[in-house]
Order: sequence, then C-alpha cells, then structure tokens
Amino acid sequence: MERPLRYGMRILIDAPFADAITATRIALADAGFSAVVDVGLRSVTEPNFVILAVSSPALTRRALAADPDAGLLLPWHVVVREGDDLGSIVEVVDPLAIIALAGLNDELRTVALEARTRFESVLAALEEAAAPRGRVLHVSAEHARPSAGGG
Repeated sequence: MERPLRYGMRILIDAPFADAITATRIALADAGFSAVVDVGLRSVTEPNFVILAVSSPALTRRALAADPDAGLLLPWHVVVREGDDLGSIVEVVDPLAIIALAGLNDELRTVALEARTRFESVLAALEEAAAPRGRVLHVSAEHARPSAGGG
C-alpha cells in the first residue's frame, strides 16, 4: 500500500513505465506545462524513477511578480516511477503546499490554486486515457491544504 502524500496528489496506472512518462508529458503539455528538466534516476534507483521539473511561463511570471522569493520554490515537480506489481505511479506536487513556504499573499495563492487545478487536470487526463481500458488502479488526492495565512 502506498503511503499518503503530504505535499501532492498521486495516480497509479496499469501502464509500462515508458508509456506512463509519455502520457504524463502529453497531459502536462495539454495543461500548459512544459518539462524544463528531466532528472532520470533510472540508473540510480530501482525501480525506474523520473522527476520532471515543470513550468508554466505565465504562472511563473505571475508568481515572481507577486514575490520574487517564490523563484526558490519553482519549478514544480512531477514524479513518474514504476510501481511494484501495480504498473506506474504518477505523483504531482500540490503548489499550495509549496508556495505556502513563502507565505501566501493573495496573488501567490491565486497562482498556486490555478497550478493545482492544472495538475488535477493532468491526473484526470491520465485517468480518462486509462479508464476505457480499465487501466486506472487507484487515484489519491491526499494532500495538505494550507490556510491563506501560510504554514
């Protein structure tokens, strides 16, 4: 059983690792994100594990305009990894949890909420793509929801 996530959301899909990476990249692009860094840990970890550092230029500009220190918390991360016998696991960060580290002013909170909504659409797209084949094994949205006062 997978552990609960404190800072993100997770979906488990019955798809090979390489297919999960491709599907995730497509869903991210459709949601307005681009992968700026692909940290492939395939040679370091077992099972296969990739961290995608993703960005939306429009959201990044807004976040930095609201608080230049928010740049230390960007880009956001998406993890694709092999599950045991469960296919592949895709995890996305909860931008509200990360941006809360900088203190949530109104504009940062708005940017984080929009980014979270986009990440939720990524998971929904992965779920929808897999559902007709009965390939979604589990969707989890156990993540922190920081208050407007930060945390």
